[in-house]
Amino acid sequence: MIGKGLHESHTETEEDKTLSEKAASESRPLNFIEQIIKKDLDEGVHSNVVTRFPPEPNGYLHIGHAKSICLNFGLAQTFGGQCNLRFDDTNPEKEEMEYVESIKRDVEWLGFEWAGDVRYASSYFDQFYEWALHLIREGKAYVCHLSPEETKEYRGWATKPGKDSPYRNRSVEENLAEFEKMRAGEYDEGACVLRAKIDMASPNMNMRDPMLYRIRKQAHHQTGDKWCIYPTYDFAHGQEDAIEGISHSICTLEFADHRPLYEWFIENLPVPSKPRQYEFARLELNYTVTSKRKLKQLVDENHVDGWDDPRMPTISGMRRRGYSPASLRNFCEMIGVTKSGSTIDVGQLEYCVRDDLNNNAPRAMCVINPLKVTIENVKPETKKTMVQPVHPNKEELGERELPFSREIYIDRADFSEDTTLSRKKFKRLVLGEYVRLRGSYVIKADAVITDENGEPTEIVATLVPKTVGENPPEGIKPRGVIHWVDANDCVDCEVRLYDRLFNDEAPDAGDKNFLDALNPESLQIISGCKAEKGLVNARAEQSYQFEREGYFCLDSKYSSDDKLVFNRTIGLKDNWKK
Repeated sequence: MIGKGLHESHTETEEDKTLSEKAASESRPLNFIEQIIKKDLDEGVHSNVVTRFPPEPNGYLHIGHAKSICLNFGLAQTFGGQCNLRFDDTNPEKEEMEYVESIKRDVEWLGFEWAGDVRYASSYFDQFYEWALHLIREGKAYVCHLSPEETKEYRGWATKPGKDSPYRNRSVEENLAEFEKMRAGEYDEGACVLRAKIDMASPNMNMRDPMLYRIRKQAHHQTGDKWCIYPTYDFAHGQEDAIEGISHSICTLEFADHRPLYEWFIENLPVPSKPRQYEFARLELNYTVTSKRKLKQLVDENHVDGWDDPRMPTISGMRRRGYSPASLRNFCEMIGVTKSGSTIDVGQLEYCVRDDLNNNAPRAMCVINPLKVTIENVKPETKKTMVQPVHPNKEELGERELPFSREIYIDRADFSEDTTLSRKKFKRLVLGEYVRLRGSYVIKADAVITDENGEPTEIVATLVPKTVGENPPEGIKPRGVIHWVDANDCVDCEVRLYDRLFNDEAPDAGDKNFLDALNPESLQIISGCKAEKGLVNARAEQSYQFEREGYFCLDSKYSSDDKLVFNRTIGLKDNWKK
């Protein structure tokens, strides 16, 4: 009987605790954000913790977003609060519902639930418009007709103050009228913008009369054609937090210089609450590119097979490759939350994936480069069944059945005609010597049949009786243990050997063209592979350890009832060690 664990998806166990659960149960020090939240709660600054995960729906989420998801949802869980999922959808030019749906799937797959309904910045567009009018009436915003080039010139440099726009001192009435024309669609895109009136001499470039609204004559995926003007991210973000009662607005370090602007809006608008922004170091991973623009370029130029290509650092790509939610959560916890940026070795991520799959993935056998073996002292009509555990350390997962007959397949790399090979260097089958088949008999290679090029096409062997689970007679010493499948009762499949997409530690550093660092060996497709028959019931994204080969999962995109395709998640060992 095939064990229940072989073809069932991995379920959450004590080993799969989320970041928040582990933080609560372990004695590790609180990170700096947890310390801030604890202090706020202890001093009564907040009675409840409300966080949010606010992606822009302009691409698929990547491993850096996974860190933010684990942090924001984890903080809410740790302190008994709530986390909102909110889409900062203020730019219809680059946003699509495809991205919205993929982000929702990613958050759920990582094991988190958002509070209430999904939220959208676009749901607050009417309120943002009213607040823009409020700033105009207060003399703190104006419509500016400078061209983009002129605006850049007037803005100055980091070491040079900017200068006032010639439109900065328009009257309130004129600005209200001009803003209404913008809303009515009377101006073309780029003709004018609404700007805040702050300080053109500020040392912080973000405070030099930043843009609040711009013209985009494009339909929005949520609001349709209602608007042709859209708020900027900076204008919308803090006000969304205020509307939703966010207690701690967690951002990455690149938004630190935006915090004074965030606070200026909060102080100058009649918002219902006053959230605060805190910044942490974003995830930088070597051998990886996480720029959405560059990831989109990889997709658009067909360097990869879509956003969910298993080589991509997107959450959907990692899911399709066979990474588990627990492994990503464990990785995010391992690297911690700090204020200082650093580059994390991708080997740490791979360690977490390998560790989780080693502990939880069912075992199976798959011969990637099959070579036929005919066992002469087994009768043609003989059919036996070998039994192996689904997992060597988890008896509760049961056992799996392995058919065995006169003809089997072993991997071509597991056989050599070279009888001079030492046992230390080659612990596999050598002509004239013995090897043990995993969970089965000891066999001896007696002869080899070759083709016209001298390549082996078949091995003629004999088995040593009574060696299933037993030591062979004295004088017979197998070189090692190899995997195999029954040639007459197995499953044909395709195997895709994935590796790192880039072979440069810093593929987009400095002036590098990241495309030059693409690894030409990042994908190898092998057809005609032979797998044990139980894998015919494999389900998409279910992970397995193919014994002696690595960790694999059934591909969710190209597998069908007529064709099984398995993706290599990761090898058993790190082949990239320096």
